Amino acid sequence: MIIREIRCRSILTRSGIPEVDYALNPYVGCEHGCRYCYADFMKRFTGHVEEWGTFVDVKVNADEILTRQLRRIRPGNISFGTVTDSYQPIELKYGITRQCLLELTKYDYPVSILTKSALVLKDIDLLMKLKEIEVGFTITTLDDDIKHIFEPKSSSSWERLDAIRELSQKRIKTWVFFGPVLPYFSDREDKIERLFTEATKAGTDYILVDSLNLYPKVWNKVRTVLHKYFPYALDTYRFYHQNKLQYQEELKDKIAAIGTKLGISYRFAF
Repeated sequence: MIIREIRCRSILTRSGIPEVDYALNPYVGCEHGCRYCYADFMKRFTGHVEEWGTFVDVKVNADEILTRQLRRIRPGNISFGTVTDSYQPIELKYGITRQCLLELTKYDYPVSILTKSALVLKDIDLLMKLKEIEVGFTITTLDDDIKHIFEPKSSSSWERLDAIRELSQKRIKTWVFFGPVLPYFSDREDKIERLFTEATKAGTDYILVDSLNLYPKVWNKVRTVLHKYFPYALDTYRFYHQNKLQYQEELKDKIAAIGTKLGISYRFAF
């Protein structure tokens, strides 16, 4: 893993994501190395030629810049981790996310975090001081053998569920991002129902569902993984690639039936 310390000129950027006014990304790049990651496009702004997932740039002055920006921006929702994971392993060493959260405890802005890591629990003291906070955990599958291949360096899915349980017990709002749904591996009704059931038992408030975005670079990476580990699933992905809208409609029907059956709130991101 290539680690580089950089100084940023801005840490809050205007966001086009619904219900998010500002994105806050403490790092550039991510150690988790997820095979389906869409954030590969960020590489063109970094000067890196290395493969996405093999480098992290640490914004060592993030808290200083955040302090400056918070004095002059209009209040709004701030979301951590739109193109990186704020709680990737390097956070243990640098604590950039924690520094930013500490600054935000001085303000009343709504804050949201999306992560694949149980490491967020180290900052539970600061989360409890924020006026409005919600923490989302991406969970694509409960099968950690599959998770290890598609998300090699992230926390196990069960560790994430345990983190949801602990945060929920502290009355911190939590949610699950079931996305991307992986054709063949996590889209069967029994697998969806099990994930929804475990998320509900852990205390999550709602589930946001998204389908797989097979941009050309993502499709190349996913196809490489399938050729190596799951050649028998290639036909399923080829069908998905060519019939995405049909697949999405069928997936929505499955989710609606299961969500209604279990009485859990769900939303779609597609």
